[in-house]
Amino acid sequence: MEVLNAIGRRKTSVARVYLKQGKGSIVVNGLDFKTYFKTEPLQISVESPLNLLAEAGKYDISVNVQGGGVTGQAEAIRLGIARALVLVNSEFKSPLRKEGLMTRDSRMVERKKYGKRKARKRFQFSKR
Repeated sequence: MEVLNAIGRRKTSVARVYLKQGKGSIVVNGLDFKTYFKTEPLQISVESPLNLLAEAGKYDISVNVQGGGVTGQAEAIRLGIARALVLVNSEFKSPLRKEGLMTRDSRMVERKKYGKRKARKRFQFSKR
């Protein structure tokens, strides 16, 4: 099996995922994913497509991720891994879609408008 690659995005994070057969290591930006993502919920989020399909120890995954914060990066990696697994076997798509792992979450930060403090928050109104 050659190296398969897929892209996952979330907010402003972009993750390029490279998947090949191996022993089950996940490397994010040159570090093991458990050292890169220190909290357990983020680690579970990254592994969730593999654990759902019981493919956990079969593939070596290398990820380059940039932009955003740690949660956005973890969810971008999760989407990238799910897309790469579908490239391996198209039968994986329906269980991944049922769990919501194939859907790109398109919510982004709303831009700041002029004349306002933030996107919607206004400056304090003074009647007198």
